[in-house]
Amino acid sequence: MKILVTGGAGFIGSAVVRRAIADGHQVVNLDALTYAACLENVASVADSPAYAFEQADIRDRAALDRIFTAHAPDAVMHLAAESHVDRSIDGPGAFIETNVNGTYNMLEAARHYWEGQGRPGGFRFHHVSTDEVYGSLGATGMFTEDTPYAPNSPYSASKAASDHLVRAWHETYGLPVLMTNCSNNYGPYHFPEKLIPVVILRALAGQPIPIYGKGENVRDWLYVEDHADALLTVLQKGQVARPYNIGGENEASNLELVQKLCAILDEKRPAKAPYADLITFVADRPGHDLRYAIDPTRLRTELGWRPSVTLDEGLEKTVEWYLNNEAWWRALQDRDGVGTRLGRG
Repeated sequence: MKILVTGGAGFIGSAVVRRAIADGHQVVNLDALTYAACLENVASVADSPAYAFEQADIRDRAALDRIFTAHAPDAVMHLAAESHVDRSIDGPGAFIETNVNGTYNMLEAARHYWEGQGRPGGFRFHHVSTDEVYGSLGATGMFTEDTPYAPNSPYSASKAASDHLVRAWHETYGLPVLMTNCSNNYGPYHFPEKLIPVVILRALAGQPIPIYGKGENVRDWLYVEDHADALLTVLQKGQVARPYNIGGENEASNLELVQKLCAILDEKRPAKAPYADLITFVADRPGHDLRYAIDPTRLRTELGWRPSVTLDEGLEKTVEWYLNNEAWWRALQDRDGVGTRLGRG
C-alpha cells in the first residue's frame, strides 16, 4: 500500500518509514523538519523508488490538501508531534498548536480526501499516541485500553486531546481510524534530549549524568524497531476504532536503566573510573509521573504481536549504535535545547 507517514524524519517516524519500505510498501514522508527531525534518519531509503519526501507542517491545511491530492495514499500513519515533556513544561503553546490543531488539520484533510475518493473501505487513518495520556500508576497495576485518561503534563494533555479528536472523527464522520498508545521508545536515531541518549553522550564526555529526583520513576521500555513493526501490524490487521496499547514488557526504574547503560559502556568503552560514578541526582521534574506500565494482552491475543527485543538486548544495541555513529549525534549538538536542562517550570 501507499502510506503517508507524518513526522517521518523523527525518531519513531523514521523507524516506521524504514520498516514500511523494507516490507514492500510505498511511503510518502511528510515532515516539517523542526529541531528534532533529521533526514539522515531515512538516508538508507531516500533513493528508493518507493520513497517520496514532502516538507510541510501539519498546521498548514492547504499544504496537506495538496499532498493528499498529489500522492493519493491508501493509509495515513500520523506520528508528527511535539513529544518532549520538559519542553512542554517550558512552552506548552507549541504542543497545543502541533498536537491538537495539527491533528485536527490532518483529520480534516484526510476526511476531505477520503470522502472525495468515495469513502473507500480500505482507507485507514492510524493515530500514534502515548501511554502518558493515562496518567501515573502506583507500585502495582498496568494501563489497559479501558484505563481512564488522566494526563498530568502539557505534553500528555495535548496527546490526550488529539486522541479524543480521532475518536470523534470516527464516530461523527465515519472516518476509519486506528489508534495506538505506546510505552517509552528507545533505540537508534533517538534525538539527544531524551534520557537514554543523554546518559550515553554525557558518559562518553565524562560529564555528570543527571537523574531526576531519586531515580525511582518507572517506565516500560519499547525498542523502536519493535514499535515500528507493531504499528504496521495494527495498520494491516487492526480493527477500526479499537485502540491497541503497545508495550515493551520491559519495566525498569530510571536509576536501574542508567546503571545498566553505565555497565554496558564500562564494557564497550572503558574509562578510568566506572561511568556510574558520574550519576548525579537533580531536582525532579514538576508533575513527574511515578510509573507507567502497559498491559499488551489485546495486541498479543487479537493480532499475534509481542516485542522481540528484551531491555538488555535493546540497550546493548543502542549503545553500540551511538558508539558507531558519532557523526550523526555530533551534528545535532548545537540544536536548540540539546545539552541543557529544560522543564524546570
